[in-house]
Amino acid sequence: MSSQQSTQTMKPATAAKKLGVYLPATPASFQEGVISRAELNELQANPPEWLSELRRTGPHPRPVVAAKLGVSIAGLARGGVTEPLTSEQIEALKEERPEWLEKERATQAEVRKETARIKNLKKEKEQKGA
Repeated sequence: MSSQQSTQTMKPATAAKKLGVYLPATPASFQEGVISRAELNELQANPPEWLSELRRTGPHPRPVVAAKLGVSIAGLARGGVTEPLTSEQIEALKEERPEWLEKERATQAEVRKETARIKNLKKEKEQKGA
């Protein structure tokens, strides 16, 4: 590994995204500094209590909220969800099953089926061509 790689740093926003947490909910010390690749790896391998708690209870950033609800980020926006949600709020939505959530889940399921179908077609073409 080159010395340039070992000293790579990233902005807190980038590190928060890689850790799957909402930056404004992280400690000030995390938000105000720069994070090295080694520090990020350490946070991922041995998350401190604040990181474990954030991952467990939130508030969660939109990509995490979307994944937990089984919808796309655009689907969240169409459903009017533009702010980070806590795990409790996500569970409440799952229980309420609003119409927009059911519709977006169905859309996401169709997208996954279509993606799988295209992948299989490509695979078949590759096998026929080989």
